[in-house]
Amino acid sequence: MSAYRFCRTDDIALLVDALNRCWSPYFPDEPPMTPGAFKRSIRDLQVWCSSCMVAFSGSDPIGVLIGAKRPSGTLIHKIAVHPDHRRQGHGRHLLDSLGSKLAILGPPRIVAEVPDALAPARALFAIAGFVEEAVLTDYVLEGDGGFARHERAPLGGASRMVIPVSVDDLEANGLLRDAHPQICWERAVETLRARKDELEGLAVASDERIEAYVLHSEGEILAFRSFVEDSEARLKQLLFQLYARGIKTFRFPKVYPAEVSKEWLETLGFSPAGGHLLYAATARSQ
Repeated sequence: MSAYRFCRTDDIALLVDALNRCWSPYFPDEPPMTPGAFKRSIRDLQVWCSSCMVAFSGSDPIGVLIGAKRPSGTLIHKIAVHPDHRRQGHGRHLLDSLGSKLAILGPPRIVAEVPDALAPARALFAIAGFVEEAVLTDYVLEGDGGFARHERAPLGGASRMVIPVSVDDLEANGLLRDAHPQICWERAVETLRARKDELEGLAVASDERIEAYVLHSEGEILAFRSFVEDSEARLKQLLFQLYARGIKTFRFPKVYPAEVSKEWLETLGFSPAGGHLLYAATARSQ
């Protein structure tokens, strides 16, 4: 007999166990989930235990759904059914139950960023009534990408310089409020604020303003923007500075088509390296 229940804040150990039983068999190269890592997802991604569910066979977890919630909507961060219990309707039941709850409590928008290589997960969301809204592309830049020759490229005036910048600096200058409205969950403003103590940044600045900036963590780009017409030179200069400091591989994950154009990123030296599909639905009672 199967049973399902939503979780509470004191269920972190249960959710960790359920992820290691149900999620890890499909992703053996990922490190096991730990209570510490789960608590970081609560901080960074706004995972809500009350938006998480576990399916049971007896006392054993056989399915798990991890939901993160912000005013804009709820993200299905992870959903998995143990390999021995697939194709029995557990995944659909988890999604439907969360949808019924959100139809009452809100927010009504539900999204999932699904790796395009995971055909079973894509099929699950399609059957559950989710609609594909966008293709998000992962980009990678290996080596110097040809931008090393821009080491001494002029930045349009002697008064411009490359300076360290933090999330707080960008907030103080009003540069995060205007972030692109289409952006993946892991690089949204809420995540940048939550992770501000572990992110590093550089900016091209004039006497009057910040003209371009990059925020990153060990080569993963979290934010990458320019506010001037000749943006390519400034962003290449920022990439070169990071390269010169020892970062040899840059990863820019889950980029929306309207966020940054493919042609522009390829000009900077980035290449596509896989992607995700954004699925969305409106919560409704079953």
